[in-house]
Order: sequence, then C-alpha cells, then structure tokens
Amino acid sequence: MNDSRLIEKTILFVKKELENAEGGHDWFHIERVYKNALLIAKNEKCDEIVVKLGALLHDIADSKFHDGDETVGPKKARKFLEKENVDQTIIAHVLNIIENISFKGGNFEKRFHSKELDIVQDADRLDAIGAIGIARTFNYGGFKNRILYNPDIVPEMNMSKEEYKKSEAPTLNHFYEKLLLLKDKMNTETGKQIAKERHLFMETFLSQFYAEWEGEK
Repeated sequence: MNDSRLIEKTILFVKKELENAEGGHDWFHIERVYKNALLIAKNEKCDEIVVKLGALLHDIADSKFHDGDETVGPKKARKFLEKENVDQTIIAHVLNIIENISFKGGNFEKRFHSKELDIVQDADRLDAIGAIGIARTFNYGGFKNRILYNPDIVPEMNMSKEEYKKSEAPTLNHFYEKLLLLKDKMNTETGKQIAKERHLFMETFLSQFYAEWEGEK
C-alpha cells in the first residue's frame, strides 16, 4: 500500500474511533495536531510517514478516558497498523511515540527519543496552549464538572504522574500545572516560535480573568 492510501485509511479509522469523544480530544484535535506536525516537519529532517501516523494515532485511546490504562492506545494502534501490513519498524516507532508523548505531570522521563517524537510532541503541545488550549481546558473542566477557580486551592507544581492523573483541582490551576510550562518544553525551533505567541495569549487571558474575578474590569 502506498503512503497516501495508508494515511487516508488511518484518517477514516481515527474518525470512526473518536466519533463520540470528548470535545477536546476528538477528531478535530487530531486534525489540528496533524497539521501542526506537518508544519513543523517542513523544517526538520525526519521520516514523514512516521510523523503522520504518530500524529494521527497519538490519542487513539487517551488513558484519561480508559480508567488510566495507558496500554489501550498502543494496542489499538498496533492492531490497526498490522491489519494494514505496515512495516514492523514503522509500527514500533509509532507505538513509541504514542507511549512517550504525554505530559503526565511534567515528571515523566521519556524512555524513547527520536526527531519524529519531538515533532509530534510539539504539535500536540501546541494544541494545548493559546486560544485553542484555553478552550480545550475549560471544555474538559466542564466535562469533569470541575469548578472554574478557587483562590484557596493553590496549584500543585510537583505532582507525581499518578497524582496528576487523579487531580480534581479547579480548571484554572491546570494553566500553572501544565499549560504555562509547555513553552519551555518544546523540542523544535518551529515549535518554540509558535509556542511563544500562544503562551503570551494565555498570560493575557489570565490577567483579564483575575481582573474580572475581582471586579476590577
């Protein structure tokens, strides 16, 4: 099977799998990450088919929606890729991207490194910040029925992976526990440049939020 046909089939598979997904982790999230990854890849020496498959399959079964089970996504991806007779070397690389892409509280040490993982990880992190990131954060907070903000509940900056996954903190705390940290965790120059502008937008939003909360504006 040629690469373009494989990507077409992968897109159809992902759309089907995520047709009832939460709004911040649905097909449109995947599509944005895919576009981000293609943009970043233009300036990097990489295996483009691995980048494309990694971006399309990175959230095929987010552990947040599977009782924290991090094995579901890689298993689904492997089953699909093997069904399409994808080379085992490519499959292994894509699975490593899926298994090592997540933030997980910021205390997770990647067990695998590649330029393709760097690209897809940056692409995914870009979708977590800026205007889209703000929208996704509050969408997920509403999905989990979390309060918007409580000045008495301060952000936890040193959570373990398990503590991060189980956190029920106010939605605004997520900006400090993850979103505002991502700018300095970008891997590629393109990712770093895009992240700067999106980071600034979040800082402006937070300033306005606190002013409105206090009745100052």
